Amino acid sequence: MLATPSLPEPVLELRDLLNTYLEPDKVAVILRAFETGARAHEGQTRKTGEPYILHPVAVASILAGMRMDNQSVAAAILHDTLEDTPLTKPEIEKQFGEEIAELVDGVTKLDKMKFRTRHEADAESFRKLMLAMSQDLRVIFIKLADRLHNMRTLGSMDSGSRRRIARETLDIYAPIADRLGMNTIKSELEELGFENLYPWRHRTIAEHISTTTGNRREVIENIKKTL
Repeated sequence: MLATPSLPEPVLELRDLLNTYLEPDKVAVILRAFETGARAHEGQTRKTGEPYILHPVAVASILAGMRMDNQSVAAAILHDTLEDTPLTKPEIEKQFGEEIAELVDGVTKLDKMKFRTRHEADAESFRKLMLAMSQDLRVIFIKLADRLHNMRTLGSMDSGSRRRIARETLDIYAPIADRLGMNTIKSELEELGFENLYPWRHRTIAEHISTTTGNRREVIENIKKTL
């Protein structure tokens, strides 16, 4: 296990959260996944300028906040390694077992699906997504957490990319979160998607909410219907 001083603050926070509901040996697996992911992503940065490994750690933290199992959280930390690093599925399986390797591979396969909008996405791609959901819902949970963190950090992208990703989020990912009963994630995806796709309208809504009493979600939905 990594010595505490060498762990970045987000990992320390993740570890503390995990310790509230997982056994120490399971937390240790996740910390080993961080070690492996940090080595694999070494030298890579996000558009924000941050070390890339902080993104999968943030995704893992979202899942830990949902009290997901250690396999899901470990797979979240490793979810971009097959696509963006030399690490292979057999290597992940050797270090962490078949279950985690399959989860990472499942997320990688979803990442290779290129959706446009729900209306434009071809039926075959959507069926593949539904099939992935039926095989192991944890793959979808990881992907939704991944999309949520990407939406939270969308400000570093150019306006065209922000609009494209926001549209995809509203048409594909928010409805899936809704279908799975993940209401908190669904609501945040919708909020961030609307904010990036319609920034002027979002500002108008925010200003209106600040002067309006009542349920915030109901106010938002009523205003959206009039736009």
